[in-house]
Amino acid sequence: MDWDGIRYFLEVARTQRVSAAARRLGVRHTTVSRRIHLLEQSLDTVLFNKSKASGYTLTEDGQRFFAHAERIESVLLSAQEEVSGQAAALSGHLRVGATEGFGSYVLAPLMVDFERRFPDITLDLMPVPRFISLSKREADIAISLEQPQRGPYLRTLLSEYALRLYGTQDYLERHHPIREAADLRHHRFIGYVEELLFSDHLRYLEDVVPTARVGLRSTSVIAQYHAALQGNALAILPCFMAAQDSRLVPILADEIQVTRRFWMYCHEDLRQSRRVMALWDFLKRSVELNRPLLAGVGTTLSYLP
Repeated sequence: MDWDGIRYFLEVARTQRVSAAARRLGVRHTTVSRRIHLLEQSLDTVLFNKSKASGYTLTEDGQRFFAHAERIESVLLSAQEEVSGQAAALSGHLRVGATEGFGSYVLAPLMVDFERRFPDITLDLMPVPRFISLSKREADIAISLEQPQRGPYLRTLLSEYALRLYGTQDYLERHHPIREAADLRHHRFIGYVEELLFSDHLRYLEDVVPTARVGLRSTSVIAQYHAALQGNALAILPCFMAAQDSRLVPILADEIQVTRRFWMYCHEDLRQSRRVMALWDFLKRSVELNRPLLAGVGTTLSYLP
């Protein structure tokens, strides 16, 4: 087994296509196929399920090997950075996992900005409504509602963020007026599927409106946002999402506000990786610049000079 075989394996696993992996590696697709075949022979197992519809998907053995291969990649790239200096440090591959709303509405445009500054670093962004497992090497950096309680992690409080009650102007004109919190009993709400919540920090609707009549529930905050735009119910949404959309109006903004936190963390052994720390520092500074949007007093996303 050689490093090139592992490198080709990682690219196919990430792209799920031999042709896409070949383009990223700068080789012919036949070379990638041959390398994968030789790697499977050396391991005496099948690493990919292959189909025209879904491409190359990892088998159970492939998933287990992928975790080891990413660790090997991290160690080799860290060694290269340490020996070769800054030029090598700002290349390679990074994966960031985040909560769905923050990942889609804040991180996605910021990651494009990072890519412009460091074009030799390739990025995977995973905005998902669940926790990212660093112990399974699902990501290099994770941003979550909760900080890890134990483990060899470098962690920091990335930012607090505000949520408010929102509805469309059309909804407010067609329904019972809302002058105080007691008036909310006349209204319908959009909320989470309680039994499928991945964090207790998302249990805020019942605290804000104990008698809320919830007509639509979703595990996705983005789905809740789009449902609120239809003008049939109200929803508690992160300000960094709703404040950027003029179609949504904050309701009882002085009375109803929920505050939560985002934590950023990575494996302690990645502290020596210059490309990981470059992204870490970039995200810290970018999120700090956007504190007004996260706090609900700004309406647009800002970028570092």
